[in-house]
Amino acid sequence: MKTVVITDEIRRAAPHFRMVLIEAAVTDGPTPDALWAEIEAAAAEVALLPMEAVNKRPAIAATRAAYKALGKEPNRYRPSAEALCRRCVKGVGLYRSLAIIDLINLVSLRTGHSIGAFDADRIEGDTLTLGVGRPGEPYEAIGRGQLNIGHLPVYRDAAGGIGTPTSDNDRTKLTAETTRLLVTLNMYDGADDGSLDLTVRLLRQYAGATDIQYHEYN
Repeated sequence: MKTVVITDEIRRAAPHFRMVLIEAAVTDGPTPDALWAEIEAAAAEVALLPMEAVNKRPAIAATRAAYKALGKEPNRYRPSAEALCRRCVKGVGLYRSLAIIDLINLVSLRTGHSIGAFDADRIEGDTLTLGVGRPGEPYEAIGRGQLNIGHLPVYRDAAGGIGTPTSDNDRTKLTAETTRLLVTLNMYDGADDGSLDLTVRLLRQYAGATDIQYHEYN
């Protein structure tokens, strides 16, 4: 199993931060109707929120506070969970994709956490370091091209950045060929809100997950 090092910069910016690293063997495929029904139900609940309440959800507010502490403007570089919830409130349809991608989105909708999800076989080395992005640091975000990750929290492997709360990196993204999944549950508010149990249940139910391992860092 991979290990994680959390830098002092992150500790200072988010003193309550804790994370759970999950690895599992998965059988990937299109999102089944039962999972999509869970996603639609969660999206309908979020859609009842007024727009101004989205960034006040505790997990989202804590992530935004970490951005500000690191010198990043969260209204310009929104955490992914916030962007997902805003789509629901606006009534913009969510994209139906692969089960391992959509189940992570479901956890984000339910909890407000911005969650990293990676193809473990594309990660270089055995250690991830959660630090702070440098201005001008190369980072190819999924579906966005080059992303300015300066002052963002960023997970790095031996080859460079792979994940931020705003967007994961194209290099280690999940695909239909993914057979080994790595997930980072990033809880900037430190809340023990059942995210781990929910994620494990969804992985088993919808991604045929086996050999599930996890480790908590706080």
